[in-house]
Amino acid sequence: MTVDLHDGTAVLLPGTGSDDDFVYRAFSGALHAQGARLVTPAPQPHRLIAGYREALDEAARSGPVMVGGVSIGAAVAVAWALAHPDRTIAVLAALPAWSGHPHDAPAAAAARHSAAQLRSEGISAAIAAMRASSPAWLADELARSWLGQWPALPDAMEEAAGYVAPTVEQLEHLQAPMGVAAAVDDPVHPIAVAAEWVGAAPRAALRTLTLDELGADPANLGAACVAALLET
Repeated sequence: MTVDLHDGTAVLLPGTGSDDDFVYRAFSGALHAQGARLVTPAPQPHRLIAGYREALDEAARSGPVMVGGVSIGAAVAVAWALAHPDRTIAVLAALPAWSGHPHDAPAAAAARHSAAQLRSEGISAAIAAMRASSPAWLADELARSWLGQWPALPDAMEEAAGYVAPTVEQLEHLQAPMGVAAAVDDPVHPIAVAAEWVGAAPRAALRTLTLDELGADPANLGAACVAALLET
């Protein structure tokens, strides 16, 4: 049965260090084309996970919602969907970073490294270092969002790096359909994790893109995610 997104509300959560501005640009076009409304809560870096959970709870007070996000946002949204099956219409998971405990997952390691650098060298030096090792489009995105979340940004990064995502065994009990999008050449969000999520969930599909396609237009990420959901 095809998922009907018309007149639905989707709550999409940002990734670590990212923000609601990026998530809106990524998902608004694809969701609005389906007649859905989009809510993109701003991250609260001093209480990242709690803030995300509260935003999901608040949005679902008036009825079931679609939930999802990017990276850590996707993990928190899936965990919420597992805990609230009666309030979840569907899940949109972009760039999932790990299953279960983060251990040495690349995204967790990167967040811990950035947090340490921010604490020891300050925001300007950390942004300069990030620019030197990142594609220009990503550096521009993160420079904006990092400045907006400073000085609590290291707290958010450390909290995200320790977050225990849903396990494969838990994903097997996900009742809502799930669309997953991943970049085939993203070393920080390995496509193997996305494939693992899709393989575990009872009703899920995966669409892929490249980092160049994501950098050219963030809307390509949301379009891939929504297209995957419509395939379930």
